[in-house]
Amino acid sequence: MANNHSGFVQHGKNIIKTYSSLCSDYFDKYEFVFKFQYRDLDSFIRDDMKGDLNIPLIKRFSETKLEDHEFLELINLCRKCNFGTMVTPFDEISVEKANQHNVDYLKIASCSFGDWPLMEKISEFGKKVVASCAGADLEKVDNVISFFLNRGISFRLQHCVGEYPTANKDLNVNQVLFLKKKYPDLEIGFSSHENPDMTVIAPLALALGATSFEKHVALETDEIKKNAYSTSPHQFSKWLKSLDEAMEILGDSNHRYIPSNKESKSLRNLQRGVFAKKNLKKSHLLSREDIYFAFPPSENQLTANDFSKYSKFSLKFNVEKGEPILIKKVTEENLRNEIKQIVENVCKLINLSNLTIPSNVDLEISHHYGIKLFTKFGLTMITVINRSYCKKILILLPGQAHPEQYHKVKEETFHVLWGEGVLKIDGKENNLFKGEMHTILPEQRHYFESKNGLIIEEISSTHDKDDSFYTDKKIMENKDRKTVLSHWRIS
Repeated sequence: MANNHSGFVQHGKNIIKTYSSLCSDYFDKYEFVFKFQYRDLDSFIRDDMKGDLNIPLIKRFSETKLEDHEFLELINLCRKCNFGTMVTPFDEISVEKANQHNVDYLKIASCSFGDWPLMEKISEFGKKVVASCAGADLEKVDNVISFFLNRGISFRLQHCVGEYPTANKDLNVNQVLFLKKKYPDLEIGFSSHENPDMTVIAPLALALGATSFEKHVALETDEIKKNAYSTSPHQFSKWLKSLDEAMEILGDSNHRYIPSNKESKSLRNLQRGVFAKKNLKKSHLLSREDIYFAFPPSENQLTANDFSKYSKFSLKFNVEKGEPILIKKVTEENLRNEIKQIVENVCKLINLSNLTIPSNVDLEISHHYGIKLFTKFGLTMITVINRSYCKKILILLPGQAHPEQYHKVKEETFHVLWGEGVLKIDGKENNLFKGEMHTILPEQRHYFESKNGLIIEEISSTHDKDDSFYTDKKIMENKDRKTVLSHWRIS
């Protein structure tokens, strides 16, 4: 309200009642707070200028003065009308008065941001503080924030421009985002003084992260006219509606949104359905050779989106060639959770070993006999570099073994970085301990295992994916024995 009561307590009450009506549809969605300005004019205005009405602000403050009991009437009416209460005190006596009136918040105006005697007084009462920081440099902002947070006081920072009204080119709304990034643990607000017909500014600030908004409000009569930056009831109503619509449009930024049933159905109707390429019998495990995808899908039909290397589908009934494969006719086994657990276990072992892994490297999971048997037979591998020379990190989880294989071209040396295990080269058993090195020549068959976990640095000639041969032909026949992940790190 600032001085828009114009020194008449009844006009102040009319403003509160009018804006309470405008906010009535929104009280259940947002917190609304009326803010007043307190000045003890006897101490606030310097002695040699008291009563000098040639100075515009002294004239304005003097002519709109309210007595303490009148302010208290307005404060009490705010509470009856579902408004919270806030006071901007401009001197220490006014801080005392605001505390006596038991307001919910104390506001620091931009001109008082860095007024240390005033802020010291404000901090004495432990009330929640909102501060506008127009014109303040970062050092001052840092110092003021530290001052209140070090005293355990709830503190909200507001971007503000101290020009009344503020031209569009000077609004600097992106400062909301700047302050949000600079002080991620603070709530950032927006105190605006733009042309009140502009309803797009607050939604922009909202989109950039502002969580509170301060607006000057007024009520015109035949005798009382508003200033250029205060809103009329009609302007405020449009401004509030615009802000509320923006809130709805922006949605939730803290969680992934949940699609509506309508959206899900619409998207599904655009997907390709799964059809049998040939007659298939009950209990058959579906493969890509058994099916084809075509649009449009039938109701409750499997779609191409349901298929991935992690999903296995077994038929519960016989299916004829060309028939759509319905969800009710299959049993699904999804292995994605197993992959997540493997990654988690590998990351724990890496952290336990204090090993530093380069950034931007893939994690290659070898599940020779399938993911279900990975805890017994498998390997996790990180390729650090593969040029005319190659370096890999090989990771065995506790109780895991790597099946016997050989290379026709590649020569490699195992350097044990962490843990213990057993390495068999052409049937000869070697115990592995941290720091040991073992070289494996082309054509030499090798198998390794570990009871408690093992991390090996493999240094070799160039690695060729077609140069690995397993003595168990079942492994060679398994074309899905690798899972490669690019974004796998867990802090």
